[in-house]
Amino acid sequence: MPGGTTRECISIHIGQAGVQMGNACWELYCLEHGIEPNGDMPGDTSVGTETDSFNTFFEETGSGKHVPRAVFVDLEPTVIGKEYDNAVLEEIRKMADSATGLQGFLVFHSFGGGTGSGFGSLLLERLKYEFGKKSILVFSIYPSPRISTAVVEPYNSVLYTHTTIEHCDCAFMVDNQAIYEICQRAIGIGRPTYTNLNRIIGQIVSSITASLRFDGALNVDLKEFQTNLVPYPRIHFPLATYSPLHSSERAANEANTVQQITNDCFDPAHQMVKCDPRNGKYMAVCLLYRGNVTTNEVSYAIAKLKAQRAIQFVDWSPTGFKVGLNYEVPTVIPSSGIASMQRAVCCLANTTSIKDAWKRLDEKFDMMYSKRAFVHWYVGEGMEEGEFSEAREDLAALEKDYEEVEMEGDDAEYEE
Repeated sequence: MPGGTTRECISIHIGQAGVQMGNACWELYCLEHGIEPNGDMPGDTSVGTETDSFNTFFEETGSGKHVPRAVFVDLEPTVIGKEYDNAVLEEIRKMADSATGLQGFLVFHSFGGGTGSGFGSLLLERLKYEFGKKSILVFSIYPSPRISTAVVEPYNSVLYTHTTIEHCDCAFMVDNQAIYEICQRAIGIGRPTYTNLNRIIGQIVSSITASLRFDGALNVDLKEFQTNLVPYPRIHFPLATYSPLHSSERAANEANTVQQITNDCFDPAHQMVKCDPRNGKYMAVCLLYRGNVTTNEVSYAIAKLKAQRAIQFVDWSPTGFKVGLNYEVPTVIPSSGIASMQRAVCCLANTTSIKDAWKRLDEKFDMMYSKRAFVHWYVGEGMEEGEFSEAREDLAALEKDYEEVEMEGDDAEYEE
């Protein structure tokens, strides 16, 4: 972006999951941009000026060091978030003040964790109040069908979704079980660790943010994600898919053509949340390609996909596809077990099939709440029991929102 205003993005990593995702993402960003652990960047030809694309994510100090525009927040289990929100906000304000053209915020957290859901919802509310016109995009670890990190995960998740649905513009969801299975099946890691899972998430986040950090042919900024993926304000939970993901041993035997990796995006086995897109309809799809890919190859791959009628869109979204193209070849962490590839695609799809995941979560909530199990801990921290019923009703309304969108015909009221 030479000569232009830097469109900065501030990343906020909340709770254990958010911090671990942050470690994986920033490790990868630094490798991609050639930034060393001490902040030096030998390849920076414009030291002292912040006009390069990577300056959207890295601030340059007077001494030429490159510092992430990021805030990491984690609280002890005994700490109440309200005591710390002002201190965290003050740090965010300082970063925002030093920006010349703040584009928005990327927030990383887990739905189910205490800090990720509790402090996360508090912070999103404050961010929306103070920076209302800026984009707020969230990367969320969604509760898995079978793997759980906390007994009260259904409560935390439903309460968080209810309190933040008005304060977040777009939330990209991944779940640990889906990524765990991808690690085992595609990369051949028998017992994946959180580091393995987070490095896959890092690849997704890197692809989503590549257009903000590198110059490209068809770049997508934060606002475009919202305008292309969110047809109605509450329907803002796209699924993420990434291809190719292979072990180094398997990579040599895979063609990984543009057609193949595009088809993978619509295969449930490659999805980062456990729900089947064949059980719903697509409202919007954003395909973010990077590396050795041409616009003709992409156009052909999408045309072939449409011709096969393999995927079904809602009646009022006949075009459905937004494409991003970035020529920067994907980078992988050498010790990650993920093979290096010449091209990749990250698909962000807003599909009504996510209602299955909400339904699953609501059922778990109902099982616990019918017995009022664990509710006294929340009431003891100052919540009212009525907030549980209110949150659950809102989630039931969200399920219904998706059902209505799926059933809407050609006469649906929809403003482009």
